[in-house]
Amino acid sequence: MNTNTDIDQSGFEQELAQHIISALNLDISPAEIDPVAPLYGDEGLGIDSIDVLEISLVVTKQYGVQLRSDDGNNAKIFASLRNLANHIQQNRTK
Repeated sequence: MNTNTDIDQSGFEQELAQHIISALNLDISPAEIDPVAPLYGDEGLGIDSIDVLEISLVVTKQYGVQLRSDDGNNAKIFASLRNLANHIQQNRTK
């Protein structure tokens, strides 16, 4: 969650955070997701591998970016909301 108020989400990060919240049925606001906190694991948002699949489906549908389970960069891509947003913006087709 957002513990560092000096780090603000960009507009795209807020949009992506809303998609993640909707996909995972989370009871938080987009602003509560710290853009640099870990998405995966016990810290930060704490998503698991099933959640990653859900997010991947949303990202593919909304932005045309294919996220594959066998991608060696997944740890980096899903390291934070900001990393995921940057990856999408660099690879989006929609």
